Amino acid sequence: MSLQATIDRALVETPPGRAVWVALSGGLDSSLLLTLAAHAAHRVPRPLYALHVNHALQPAADDFERHCRALCSRLGVPLYVERVAVERAGKGIEAAAREARYVAFARRVARGETLWLAQHGDDQAESVLLAALRGGGIRGLAAMPARRDWQGRQLVRPLLGVTRARLVDEAAALGVRWCDDPSNADTAFDRNFLRREVLPLLGGRWPAAAASLAGVAERACEADALLDELAALDLARAGGMPARLALDALRQLSPARQRLLIRHACQRLGLPTPPSARLESLLGQLKARADARVHIAWPGGEARCWRGRCYLQAPLASVPSDWRREWDGHTPLTTPLGVVDGYLAPLEGGPQPLVLTLRQGGESLRVAGRGRRDVKRLLQEAGVPPWLRPRQLLAWHGPTLVAVLDVAVAEGWERR
Repeated sequence: MSLQATIDRALVETPPGRAVWVALSGGLDSSLLLTLAAHAAHRVPRPLYALHVNHALQPAADDFERHCRALCSRLGVPLYVERVAVERAGKGIEAAAREARYVAFARRVARGETLWLAQHGDDQAESVLLAALRGGGIRGLAAMPARRDWQGRQLVRPLLGVTRARLVDEAAALGVRWCDDPSNADTAFDRNFLRREVLPLLGGRWPAAAASLAGVAERACEADALLDELAALDLARAGGMPARLALDALRQLSPARQRLLIRHACQRLGLPTPPSARLESLLGQLKARADARVHIAWPGGEARCWRGRCYLQAPLASVPSDWRREWDGHTPLTTPLGVVDGYLAPLEGGPQPLVLTLRQGGESLRVAGRGRRDVKRLLQEAGVPPWLRPRQLLAWHGPTLVAVLDVAVAEGWERR
């Protein structure tokens, strides 16, 4: 199949009437992809746009942008430029630039739309090698999927099965111009080192090396999908809630499936998966006494065990113990612990001025039909985990406690 036919087919597979964006860096791959996409759009009508992210990381950045503007002008494709500030914050420059780029993608590409990325087969081979050298598992070896859902958008790589040599030949045949990124020659970057030093050496001994590595990625992607299905079954048996896994169900699994389920649950929650050492510490404590305070933390996530459940969550943000905020009882209010909404007011009369505070200890609430109850006891009865009890929001009307939010309401008051 010709490259043009490949792109025509990819465009046919996008929803009619929904925009298709091409991430345009200005290099060979993306310049050719946009050219083919523009030709395809004459036969398969779709709204087509180009998106260029200017990272401002090198003097040539403005040249890339000018090239993109000229190319889009010739093709008649609207171009949008996103200028970003790359903040390293302890990350490598490549990872930081990628993060900034995806933030720009999300800002410009709407949910339900499709974004085409120009990675090709040689890029896939590099990704497989990088993952293997970094000790990645099946998901790492799966490298880049040809298609995936990303925050409600479709990310598609139509050229993933094509070698770079073929792209060069096609670009020459079509007279496509592009910009060479000077940083691609810097072998201090791991990917550049693999591209310029390692893959040519492998290809000299094994001519099909790049294709073979891409095949590894394809099979690993299939295996990863099967593992995902297995983890989903185990999650259903553990209660179906990734934030609260039933310990009895978790303990019945083999250690490998325990690790798989916890990683799967973290991914479902958008949490970083725990490093191997932290994960093994957690598995080692799954059989701790029922009253033990199990708490395993890692950057960006933590696990706690309580009352037969393993809780997975983001680290709790610190809130000053003397935090307080006025509330009218009905207007949604943003707090450090989330949004407070709904309605809280006396049964007779309209809303009253309230003050929200954190629990300090020793408070009590007069509950209809039950008399005065300690807040501590109410939280225990409601099954509020111990680590959340000091963060419990209380609502006061003057000196009187009128509600333990989401737990109990005072006699003579209503919450809906």
